[in-house]
Amino acid sequence: MIIVYALAAIAGVGVLWLGASIRVVRQFERGVVFRFGRVQPGIRGPGLMMLVPLADRLEKVNMQIVTMPVPAQDGITRDNVTVRVDAVVYFNVADPARVVVDVQDYVSAIGQVAQTSLRSIIGKSELDDLLSNREGLNRGLELMIDSPALGWGVQIDRVEIKDVVLPDSMKRSMSRQAEAERERRARVITADGELQASSKLAQAAETMAEHPAALQLRLLQTVVEVAAEKNSTLVLPFPVELLRFLERATPDSTGGAARPSESPTTAVTAANHEPSARHTEHIPDDVGDPTLERARVAVGQHTLATPGQ
Repeated sequence: MIIVYALAAIAGVGVLWLGASIRVVRQFERGVVFRFGRVQPGIRGPGLMMLVPLADRLEKVNMQIVTMPVPAQDGITRDNVTVRVDAVVYFNVADPARVVVDVQDYVSAIGQVAQTSLRSIIGKSELDDLLSNREGLNRGLELMIDSPALGWGVQIDRVEIKDVVLPDSMKRSMSRQAEAERERRARVITADGELQASSKLAQAAETMAEHPAALQLRLLQTVVEVAAEKNSTLVLPFPVELLRFLERATPDSTGGAARPSESPTTAVTAANHEPSARHTEHIPDDVGDPTLERARVAVGQHTLATPGQ
């Protein structure tokens, strides 16, 4: 009976020994063994591993990438603008032994370095760089954090600036600046269009000067466009040159043809006359040609005087 108890005691001790000496390291972990307080050479990989009871102590280190947000930091840029910037840092452990031995809490250490580096990068940059050159600032911030982290056995994977918060007054100023820039572009485009249009109009004027009938066709086209809008009033400009043509084509009072040397003189109301002054045309009563009668109706307020009568 005593032998049975002894065997049971030995079995219990063996189980306790195995429980104290066997450890399991997962796939994403690495193990650092301390024997009587001294780091043993070699890093334990994933799987089962045996330890010496009461002598060895195992420290497990997570090798996964850690995502750590950096709290928003207030700072003043190089062009004296107050901003609030936050970021995020991605890092993982490169040397488990140095992480365990050289730094007490490597996650907290990386966080503090990230905050101070973010403040430094804000002071060295201008506002335009913070808003438009994010990639360059991210690389600079990564280098600033990675320099001390390598000595702790930590590798910085990437650093990104998440958000840049501006004061409300700065937002309004930037909004006015953007609006002024858009207005400037609109004016430039309008001026460019006017320049091109004036060039085309000059070419059209030269063409109409060579072909006077084109001006009459353009006049008729304008009349048609105005009449298509169902207006009750139609303003029809009447060229003075047409009156001269009609005068030359009209025979004189004796029945003969008009002398080529004679030409009508048209008196037009000046711009500085009173608007209420109305002028009537004066045509002798002995001229009864129907062509001139139609001309009288067309010209309206213009004055037609025939010399020599």
